[in-house]
Amino acid sequence: MNTSIIQRVLATDSNLLGLALRIPTGVIFVAHGAQKLFGSFGGYGLEGTGQWMASIGLEPGYWMALAAGSAEFFGGIALLLGLLTRPAALMLAITMLVAIITVHLPNGLFMSNNGYEFGLALLTIVAALMLNGGGKLSLDRTLSGLLNKPKL
Repeated sequence: MNTSIIQRVLATDSNLLGLALRIPTGVIFVAHGAQKLFGSFGGYGLEGTGQWMASIGLEPGYWMALAAGSAEFFGGIALLLGLLTRPAALMLAITMLVAIITVHLPNGLFMSNNGYEFGLALLTIVAALMLNGGGKLSLDRTLSGLLNKPKL
């Protein structure tokens, strides 16, 4: 694979903004993904989430639950580590767009009505991470530094 593509994917700055965005957002996504995949934290697991997704027209429900749960769980872990932050953030942005459009948009803005307020906030954060990268204290920055070392 072309190393310039890898370098662009891993590219990030040296400030703490990425860390401040990655950690809480990663925790939220891991928890939501664990609800969908494993039934943790009061979630319904793949079967229950899949049945619900099918009931709102996201078919096949089980596979949609697996896709959304995996994006959230593994994307959240990637954010926590700052590993492949930009691709993980893109995957999470798509997941949030689908959630906003298919579930929350008809309910208006506010969370009290199951609206899109929270989804929009998460979408905004992952969009910022797509643009900025993982920042200081990310594995992306570490790997990028290794790739940019002069060869002897």
